[in-house]
Amino acid sequence: MAVTIEYEYNLPDVDHAHGYLMPTVERVLGQIGREAAIFELGCGNGANAGYLSSKGYTVIGVDPSTSGIAIAKENFPNCQLELGSTEDDLAERFGQFDVVLSLEVVEHVYSPKQYAEVVRDLLKPSGIAIISTPYHSYLKNLALALSGRMDGHFTALWEGGHIKFWSPKTLSSLFEDAGFESIGLYRVGRVPALAKSMIMIFQRR
Repeated sequence: MAVTIEYEYNLPDVDHAHGYLMPTVERVLGQIGREAAIFELGCGNGANAGYLSSKGYTVIGVDPSTSGIAIAKENFPNCQLELGSTEDDLAERFGQFDVVLSLEVVEHVYSPKQYAEVVRDLLKPSGIAIISTPYHSYLKNLALALSGRMDGHFTALWEGGHIKFWSPKTLSSLFEDAGFESIGLYRVGRVPALAKSMIMIFQRR
């Protein structure tokens, strides 16, 4: 019997990652233009959608967290943020978009293949996916091991926590197999070799 652990939200505030993710996200979106229709896959408590909406973007989003969506609806009523997940036919429900934004989500999903296919189906031809996830590489993992912080970083004790750990190579492979071309990579937070997260940009073929 499958057990689903909800990612709990208690506040409408942006999380710690917002400060190092959003400047790059905004630069990428600025190259596309504010008229672009954005779908946020994994909108959480709505804080990122609310922030982008305040900058003039139109954002529709979904998240499987009932606590997150309750907070989102209360605090960001001008954004269309609803319960939903990659288990749903989101393209049938919402249509297709110029941009799919999914920040710090792919490390939580049980089926990365299904996730990438849902991103593809939500995008118009040549649409852009902006995907972020904690950054992993040989050098960073070696630094974690040498510093004695491996258990804390790869903790198995976080309910609803990370279950997949991605490198640029593996994330590129996932999306290329789903029908995308990788067109950008940004390492953000700390120095690049020890970056906290990476933001990868994919274009639907």
